[in-house]
Amino acid sequence: MANAIGMIELSSIARGIITADAMLKAGQVDMITASSTCPGKYIAIVHGEVAAVEASMAAGITTAGTFLVDQITIANVHDGVYPALTATHMPEKINAIGIVESFSMATMLICTDAILKVAALEAIECRLGNGLGGKAFFVFTGDVAAVEAGVEAGERIAVENGPLVDCEIIPSPAPDLLRHLL
Repeated sequence: MANAIGMIELSSIARGIITADAMLKAGQVDMITASSTCPGKYIAIVHGEVAAVEASMAAGITTAGTFLVDQITIANVHDGVYPALTATHMPEKINAIGIVESFSMATMLICTDAILKVAALEAIECRLGNGLGGKAFFVFTGDVAAVEAGVEAGERIAVENGPLVDCEIIPSPAPDLLRHLL
């Protein structure tokens, strides 16, 4: 079972592609994404067993060299993080909606994991940098109290680890908004 996730952010697309290759060769991991992001950066995200992700990340950090912008590894990552990153799951029922936005892609990945662990919440989408000028956001749902707890956890982490842009709660979203969330 893939229970760890690792992400490397680079300032060079060319070095990012080479780094992603090195990460895959260094450990028995699966690539969640490896792509360019705004503004002209590159991210590589892998998942697998903790030791494999750690080996993959070590190779990635070495290969990235001076192009390394940020990196994180999360052991025991919440299962809801994967569908959030690929925006492949829309919860059956949307109650309240929480949104956390940051200038740091790595911070948002940490926030996403922590938010999903703090209360009974479901991920809608975690977007990292694409079309956002390098920013990142996470949208999630649950009952109002759970969403409030999630936003508080996300805000605390974003303030500690990376520049927080904004946090919002929509207690009862308009039905027409829901079809535009993914």
